[in-house]
Amino acid sequence: MESLWKLTYLLEPASLALVVTAIFVTFASASRALDHGKEMERNLDFSEASITLDRSQALMIPLASSCSLLLMFYLFSSMSHLVTAFTAIASASALFFCFSPYVAYIKSQFNLMDPFVSRCCSKSFTRSQGILLLLCIGIVVAWLVSGHWVLNNLLGISICIAFVSHVRLPNIKICTLLLVCLFVYDIFWVFFSERFFGANVMVSVATQKASNPVHTVANSLSLPGLQLITKKLELPVKLVFPRNLMGGLIPGSTAGEYMMLGLGDMAIPGMLLALVLCFDHQKNRDTEISLDTSSSKGHKYIWYGLSGYAVGLITALAAGILSQSPQPALLYLVPSTLGPVIFLSWLRNELRELWEGARPISIDKAHSMGV
Repeated sequence: MESLWKLTYLLEPASLALVVTAIFVTFASASRALDHGKEMERNLDFSEASITLDRSQALMIPLASSCSLLLMFYLFSSMSHLVTAFTAIASASALFFCFSPYVAYIKSQFNLMDPFVSRCCSKSFTRSQGILLLLCIGIVVAWLVSGHWVLNNLLGISICIAFVSHVRLPNIKICTLLLVCLFVYDIFWVFFSERFFGANVMVSVATQKASNPVHTVANSLSLPGLQLITKKLELPVKLVFPRNLMGGLIPGSTAGEYMMLGLGDMAIPGMLLALVLCFDHQKNRDTEISLDTSSSKGHKYIWYGLSGYAVGLITALAAGILSQSPQPALLYLVPSTLGPVIFLSWLRNELRELWEGARPISIDKAHSMGV
């Protein structure tokens, strides 16, 4: 009975905020990936085409992630400035990518003039893009100075969306291979790494803070306002919500302990959701061409995958609360998201098509559909 009573922690504001945000981010990542593919197809501009993983690349991701974990575990203190600088650049780029569609929408709605102001890396740069870039850099600088968890979450969300949009899975076969490998990877580094390395490598890397290069520079130059610049930074590789959520929002109050969820626990299921969302889109487009409206009913694998993600995430949080120990979220998220999609496609006799991947869309067909 006491264990069940602990599950009421799931109703705390921090827990609810974490669950809602994670579900939103995975769905937004899949939607942005679909829109990004449409943009490239519509503009016939594949200079920023997404990377489609093959079997060897899918197998290399857990291995590369393991090497990165060990590198961060042993050498993080000596390379934290470099990691922070690289993260800042990646965050600014991801923010620019995420905000660009909204800037384009505002321009089209209000018929705003947007002259070209410069040319960089063989690409034209408009005035609105320049303003947006300055805004993104300003947000990153604000994070570097304050280290606030809200800004940390904003940067992490943008990185997750940009990653899912640019790194894609071609079919469920490669997706299953990747998710199963990461399933084993997550379990090993959370549950068994302490036996080999003397500490929980995953938790140690996730909770360590990086030295702030802005504070270091300001300290060496004896600049005023040094006390306002945070010395250590939470890197935007995870969502963080203070358990005392109001304490974390009100300036000057203590935030206390944090609830955390790694970006990989959103990005990896997000890649699966992006795959099934593209499959849903392909099916709907085929039914529009064939003028068969009845066959479009019953699709939308995205909602089954998203519902499974919500169930798996809540289960992972509940397991962490009951066991009072860190849990590998992919242990729960992989079966809850991949399972319903595969089972449903098998019931609908579409597993083979989803397993091998949809046929590529020719440019001529895309052009004719646009007309």
